[in-house]
Order: sequence, then C-alpha cells, then structure tokens
Amino acid sequence: MTLSLNIGNLFNDSSSHALVDELRKRTSEEAILDFEEKFNSKNEKNLHVYICRFLKNRSISRGLASKWLITIIKNKESKIEALQKLIN
Repeated sequence: MTLSLNIGNLFNDSSSHALVDELRKRTSEEAILDFEEKFNSKNEKNLHVYICRFLKNRSISRGLASKWLITIIKNKESKIEALQKLIN
C-alpha cells in the first residue's frame, strides 16, 4: 500500500494505519526527519499532532511515539540554538 503524504482532513482508519506503518518503517534519525519534513509540507497539521493523537488513542506504542517525538524535538532545538548563535 502506498501512503499519500497528504492525508489532510481525511483521518480515517486506512490512512491512519498507513501512517503508523510508515512511522514504524523509519528507524534512523535521518529517515525520521526526512519523513517529517515531507509530511509537514503536504499537510495542514504537523506530524507531531498526529503522533500525539495516535498516542492518545493508543494506536502506537509509547516507545515508538517517544522515539519520534524526541527526534523531532531535538531537531527543532538544534535549529533554534543555531539561529541563536547567528544572532549573538
């Protein structure tokens, strides 16, 4: 099954299962961040919103959610630190 990265407002069972499958496939930080960038560019809501929703609904494990969220947060923090160094 091919996942369209643009799931938009259609958050049905098949699209959510496909997205969870995509999350499980990516294990390296580089693959996670690449997928996040592509996903966020094609959807109204960012990937972390969907990950949190999956976690709330118990659609994914805490381990998988934490791996993705920690990777995303660390990446955002490093971008902020790099910008702060440019400013100072």
